[in-house]
Amino acid sequence: MAKADIAALLALGAAFFIAIGDVIHQRSAQGVTDEPVGHLELFTRLLRDRQWWLGSLVAAVGFGLQAAALGLGSVLLVQALLVTSLLFALPINARSTGRPVTSAQWVWAAVLAAAVALVVIVGNPTPGHSRGAFEVWTVVIAVLGPVLVLCVLGARKLAGRPAAAVLLAMVSGALWGVFAVLTKGVVDRFGHGVWAVLSAPELYVWIAVAVAATAWQQSAFRAGSLAASLPTMTIAEPVVASVLGVMVLGETLRPGERGWVLLIAAVVAMVVATVALARSEATAAAPTGVAAAAPGGG
Repeated sequence: MAKADIAALLALGAAFFIAIGDVIHQRSAQGVTDEPVGHLELFTRLLRDRQWWLGSLVAAVGFGLQAAALGLGSVLLVQALLVTSLLFALPINARSTGRPVTSAQWVWAAVLAAAVALVVIVGNPTPGHSRGAFEVWTVVIAVLGPVLVLCVLGARKLAGRPAAAVLLAMVSGALWGVFAVLTKGVVDRFGHGVWAVLSAPELYVWIAVAVAATAWQQSAFRAGSLAASLPTMTIAEPVVASVLGVMVLGETLRPGERGWVLLIAAVVAMVVATVALARSEATAAAPTGVAAAAPGGG
């Protein structure tokens, strides 16, 4: 079996475990307290919650499979397939909450899955480097940093509305995208011994990004239902990771002249499906737990 095929299977397994972890985390974030709390206080409270740690353990299995997949395949391939976690999360969440997935959500989830398949098949992603140059990462920070800050500020202004969950999910998803690219660099260092891993600057940035992504993820889950936060998070991660895979690691897509049309259509379909799933929050039943974190939080 080719490395790309093994990477694809590992990525699908990662999507399944990450989906279970996301559902558990969302329930923990909604039910950890009835009081309005800021992002930092919410995260510290969740660190004392057993159910949240169970979700983290399950998600860790998914991250391990994701890392293994990134060791064998390109970021473009692995992150595109991780979008399928949404297809696992919707029925799992429906079973745990007793609130069924609507037919419209299933339709848009199917559109999302079909778009992912097109990206993988038509795009024909190819691997690049495992690590990026410091100069390129500097540009990434200069561009992405202000965008994420604006999302956080916007979420504070819109606290209590579904849009707040979407903005916070964009922050978390973007950070998880950065995490995926850094993971490929960390995994590459494992082949050179333990000291090579410990001396790699990516390791410490990787840990910091994982903590930040987790914190914003919990805030997004608390700010609204899974239908509002998870689709945005699910799509933001592969989009950011794919862009960075091309810019930082030199990965490429080879769809051919006619294939570019299908590829662009697939990306548009992914965005439209994500927006539709987020808007379904407006017609969904009121979620259990409190509506949002306080706008003045950490």
